[in-house]
Amino acid sequence: MTDETTAPGSVDRVVEHLSTGVVLLDRYLKVRFINPAAQAMLAVSARQVDGGELGYFTPAGRMLQESARQALSSGNAFTEREARLHVSQGRQATVDLSVTPLPGDEVLLELVLLDRRLRITREHRLITENQATRQLLRGLAHEIKNPLGGLRGAAQLLERELAQAELREYTQIIIGEADRLRTLVDGLLGPSSRPDKRAVNVHEVLERVRQLVEAEAPVGVVINRDYDPSIPDITGEPDQLIQACLNIVRNAMQAVGHHGRITLRTRTQRQFTIGDIAYKLVLRLDIIDTGPGIAPDMLDRIFYPMVSTHPNGTGLGLSIAQTLINQHGGLIECWSEPGNTAFTIWLPLETENGG
Repeated sequence: MTDETTAPGSVDRVVEHLSTGVVLLDRYLKVRFINPAAQAMLAVSARQVDGGELGYFTPAGRMLQESARQALSSGNAFTEREARLHVSQGRQATVDLSVTPLPGDEVLLELVLLDRRLRITREHRLITENQATRQLLRGLAHEIKNPLGGLRGAAQLLERELAQAELREYTQIIIGEADRLRTLVDGLLGPSSRPDKRAVNVHEVLERVRQLVEAEAPVGVVINRDYDPSIPDITGEPDQLIQACLNIVRNAMQAVGHHGRITLRTRTQRQFTIGDIAYKLVLRLDIIDTGPGIAPDMLDRIFYPMVSTHPNGTGLGLSIAQTLINQHGGLIECWSEPGNTAFTIWLPLETENGG
């Protein structure tokens, strides 16, 4: 009697249900087998690619075929860690790719999707860095504001003793600059109070932001709306949510210049993790612009205070927006390429799993 654990049908069922993507190519780099996990990763169907070359159906296929060609020519297996696969326009996947040459000049490709793990790690780092930065700035602001107040008070006392108006102009300069520095320090600190949360319709928040920005936008800038009307209310402080979204949309308006498109999009996502907390349902709010994009070396720093991609920017808008969204249990992420930059705001819609 055949052992069921080694029967061909059992093996097929195991491979079909693996979370690891499996692709088998022949000596001509044509697809002989692709399991459902690989189909989902590469956004193709088995019927579509059967007997064909992956490179005809997905940009990632060309990279996979080149890796398979190397394995066939060398006869050696190898692994590429955190390989970036360009699946389609605006969609990429990060995988660990194992390439193994088999007898009969076949090549086995194994793809382990890393996006979820990498995203959780990146989100946790963003939240931790934001909290550390806020604590540092609070301490620094305290050390600056105390002597600044003393300078301003001394200038006011000196002004009372000066009889000549032209001399009092100098004390006014001192007072004015002290006030300007105090405003700058307050801006670095961001909101000083915890949000007074209540039920909020996210689309009312976005419509308010849209009205404010359209009043400032050049004629050639178009703001599109792509809303999901079924999204339930979120729990939040409306003014702070408006401020966070407004900071991002104004950045987008600066990025597109006099001609471009900004898209406001809302969706929901189930079973999603923000930082290290898993939620049953979250809001995904995308603010997308057609500007020139953000340089890769800037993407990891754009949420730091005093870091700006614009020559006349203060570098406070995104930092404050991140702090406001963090106070609502959410997070802001950014993905960018030339002509397509997306800031994604994640906010809980339901309590965390098990909570």
